[in-house]
Amino acid sequence: MRIRSVFATVLRYPDANDHGAWRLTVLSRVETEDGVVGWGEGIAMWPEACRATKLLIDEAFAPLLINAGEITVAEAWRLMRAHCWWYGEGGIACFAYSALDMALWDIEGKLQGKPLYKLFGGKVRETMPAYASIHVNKATNAENIDEVVGFKKAGYRGVKLGFAKKGLSNIGRDPANDVVFIRDLRAAVGDDFEILVDAGHGVTWDLSTGINTVKRMAEYNIGWIEEPFYPSKIEAHRALKAAVNVPVAMGEREFTVTDYARLIETGVADVLGVDPGRVEGISGFLRIDELVGRAGLTINAHAWSTAVTTAASLHLSLASPNARLLELKPFPVSVQNELVDTPIVQKNGSIAALEGPGLGITVNEELVRQLALDA
Repeated sequence: MRIRSVFATVLRYPDANDHGAWRLTVLSRVETEDGVVGWGEGIAMWPEACRATKLLIDEAFAPLLINAGEITVAEAWRLMRAHCWWYGEGGIACFAYSALDMALWDIEGKLQGKPLYKLFGGKVRETMPAYASIHVNKATNAENIDEVVGFKKAGYRGVKLGFAKKGLSNIGRDPANDVVFIRDLRAAVGDDFEILVDAGHGVTWDLSTGINTVKRMAEYNIGWIEEPFYPSKIEAHRALKAAVNVPVAMGEREFTVTDYARLIETGVADVLGVDPGRVEGISGFLRIDELVGRAGLTINAHAWSTAVTTAASLHLSLASPNARLLELKPFPVSVQNELVDTPIVQKNGSIAALEGPGLGITVNEELVRQLALDA
């Protein structure tokens, strides 16, 4: 392929899945000399990070790709990584070339007339189990439980609960109540519905509190505990694994293939959360997935942004023997439901493959212009 143009747009949108908070991301639009258009996303999220990501795409990587002439996706990935060797070992640069790598894969699929999962070796399974990925943010335990019960009734196979998020709930800030919440939620949804707990950035457990809290939650059959401690506290994670029989999920704050290789080597993670819009793109995800498979671990396409990343995550998950579920935003939001011609939704608890070429989506460019940060 030969690249003719590259454009980046910072999107700003209110998200009902995040207590109505404004969220931001970066979309990249890449067009070849033959007029084939690909889309990608870099989930930089904060305003200053999104602006910096756009600047790198516009001023560093766009000229690089345009001036490269005939180039493959693999060559472009190596070229972009090499270009930012001084400042790109993680962080902002990864958002930028993740977005471009995703767009180039979209183009490659369109050039070959195949959905991306076929370029990744074909489907391992026909559909992905759908999990509602939420922030626990209602005022009372009862309201939060009722919300999850509603997801089960809607067909979801399970839920991932983000603790200590924006909103009215104290979940994640009171360990005793956290356990009560999980106990009562399990009673409400029954045993045939998986509960995943994402402690994450807002939770600040010390080691004894973390072990005690997770041990008590384990009595109610949680599927995994995610980011229970700050990622660098490897020995705390190791102590937790030794104390409880609950899989540990990590990876939200890793950026590169090398980062994930190091994390896998510690032996403390059972589930690796990997965003294709952050971890050196689709190309990075594929390399990480190979490492995950060798280690006998689980990969989770940890995507919670627009339908562009969701589409990439769906193709990657369907083609991976190491993936077992796909997270979806359960509440309608413009960047999922209006941004693309065919929103990615669950039906009877499953998410079917996108069969169109590339990512299998057509982006509403008018909505992109409307949601642009400086529009």
